[in-house]
Amino acid sequence: MTQKVYRLGCDIGGTFTDFVLLNDETGEIKTYKCLTTPKDPSDAVEAGIRGLERDTPNFIGKLDEVIHGTTLVINAIIERKGAKTALITTKGFRDVLEIGRGIRYAPYDIFAEFPKPLIPRRLRFEVDERIRSDGSVLKPLDLQEARQVIQEILKENVESIAVCLLNSFENPTHELMLKELIEKEAPGLSVSISFQVLPQIKEYERTSTTATNAYVKPLTGRYLSKLSGRLERIGFKGKLFIMLSSGGVTSVETAAEFPVRIIESGPTAAVIAGQYYGRLFNISEMFCFDMGGTTAKSCLIQKGEAGVVPTFEVGRVQRFMKGSGLTIQVPVVDLMEIGAGGGSIARVSRMGTLQVGPESSGADPGPICYGIGGTEPCVTDADLLLGYLDENYFLGGKMKLDKEAAKKGVEEKVAHPLGVTYLQAVWGIHDLINETMAAAAKTHIAEKGGNPKIVTIVAFGGAGPVHAYGLAKKLGAPRLLVPPNAGVGSALGFFTAPRAYDVLRSHKVALSTADFNEIERIFRELEEEASKILKKQAAESEIYYERSLDMRFVGQGSETNVPIPREEFKKLSQEEIRRRFDEIYKKLYGRTYPDSEVEFINFKIRASLPERTLRLPKIDKKRRSLTEAIKGKRSAYSSLVKDFIPFTIYDRYQLFPEAAFKGPAIIEEKESTVIVGEDATVFVDDFGFLWINLTNE
Repeated sequence: MTQKVYRLGCDIGGTFTDFVLLNDETGEIKTYKCLTTPKDPSDAVEAGIRGLERDTPNFIGKLDEVIHGTTLVINAIIERKGAKTALITTKGFRDVLEIGRGIRYAPYDIFAEFPKPLIPRRLRFEVDERIRSDGSVLKPLDLQEARQVIQEILKENVESIAVCLLNSFENPTHELMLKELIEKEAPGLSVSISFQVLPQIKEYERTSTTATNAYVKPLTGRYLSKLSGRLERIGFKGKLFIMLSSGGVTSVETAAEFPVRIIESGPTAAVIAGQYYGRLFNISEMFCFDMGGTTAKSCLIQKGEAGVVPTFEVGRVQRFMKGSGLTIQVPVVDLMEIGAGGGSIARVSRMGTLQVGPESSGADPGPICYGIGGTEPCVTDADLLLGYLDENYFLGGKMKLDKEAAKKGVEEKVAHPLGVTYLQAVWGIHDLINETMAAAAKTHIAEKGGNPKIVTIVAFGGAGPVHAYGLAKKLGAPRLLVPPNAGVGSALGFFTAPRAYDVLRSHKVALSTADFNEIERIFRELEEEASKILKKQAAESEIYYERSLDMRFVGQGSETNVPIPREEFKKLSQEEIRRRFDEIYKKLYGRTYPDSEVEFINFKIRASLPERTLRLPKIDKKRRSLTEAIKGKRSAYSSLVKDFIPFTIYDRYQLFPEAAFKGPAIIEEKESTVIVGEDATVFVDDFGFLWINLTNE
């Protein structure tokens, strides 16, 4: 029997699809990068595997698992390319998707737009039933009426149905009856019920999340089925896992059933890698910065932990305006999208000033320098013209860049219309995108109680290491960390992700009157539900459970999460739970209110399997002369001198442990390029990580 020693990470981004092949026996890592194929993402997946096979023949037969992250779901929502979907809800709640929370995200903008619901009003249907907030039935579901509603829906030729009834998180009987009827009347039709997708209080968030799940479920199911079949045809006989937005990985079956859980599948992985490095090197404050071809994502990691939030938005009408998107209530790593990438387009704004992004040229047609049809100057074009990129060594020389075309594009589309010099235009593009990212990063760090003056910035993505030095200067950060293979950092992050799944259930009850035996029963049911999902991944493995509570003062509108020990809930005292709540609340808000009553809202379980550790390979310890790593010199732009000066070019693959040198330097590897200014020093550790210390005066 062939021993399975390999794992493959595959991350489909907006511009590039990244691959990392890990040998669990030796720790050896191989990487590959190719352009994303938007029409059929699985084309790029197969092309990448074929590319890796040229370097590592016959590895597919020894492949234990493929871990996959994709932007397919979020793209389908943004581009409105999901399934034709209907909604069944309680009588009187047909318009919940449009009413939302009834809040104007821009109160002084009379032209403010809101996102159109994924399900139009004509496809939203009501049934005359009602369940009270305590779960008791006020008005039973009329099965005859329900059948008529289903028949009306089927006449619309929908591909998917979402079912979300009032208070079903307390009593799902009517939702389960509707699901059974739909499956009887229309076998094979995709169905999502809110009790299975999100059994949580707050009808707008629950309806929006269930509708989103139903909208992308047929598309996701087809894609994952096609991908699985394609991998089988090329000889893969292992397991396919999908990255969750919460930072764990799950089985392909679970991802197909609950695709709303993988909306932020790709961007999450770099943060999980950053979290792993933060723990490995004991870095208390780390700012994870992942800049690819289309967007840049960031996350503050404190004491080796990236925060997980219970809700986020997609498809914002105003890209960075909170409240202007569709609300999704699933656990997601607390990412901030900065909205800048190598493909971000530079143009003259309506105000006659330089604007960079948020529109991106993506993979097709891409920046001008790619030579595949792009006509708008982008950040990558500016980076090339500033001397930061080598036109003959992009992707390790696999992709020749057109410097002259990029220069012509910047002159015609930016410099001449603005009435500035060519040099001012190219530096302006690079510097403005850094300024945009720095402003957003300062806000994000401040919101999390961090300090930009002490963070270590860890850079990922093809464009991240190019811009990390400029970002650090603007933040006043003292140190940069650039891991090996940073350009495929997300794909590498899959190997550090836990095999975990989060489940919850709402049950609103005051602490003083709560039945702790009933709460223990809820926790046990949640653990059983999570274990069924995890056993699809590893039937024999032991499962670990973490419990937590969402609590609040009676009358409050937002909750505070309180972790609790995994012992029988009935053994905990009311005083102990109240003490834990007050401690966390005081830490968050500076004070608490001992005389005010508190209540339980949500009960949460995170179930996880034993971690498969990533053993980082150490680089060749053979000490050589640093001159052997020098490829030569190249004229590049200095932000300090405000002119082109000679930068020393280093081959990252030739650097050795304890190698140290000063900037100005450019360190090249196949997937990314690191820029180091003349006021910074570089140190290489045993694993090949670049530690860059900056002088910020």
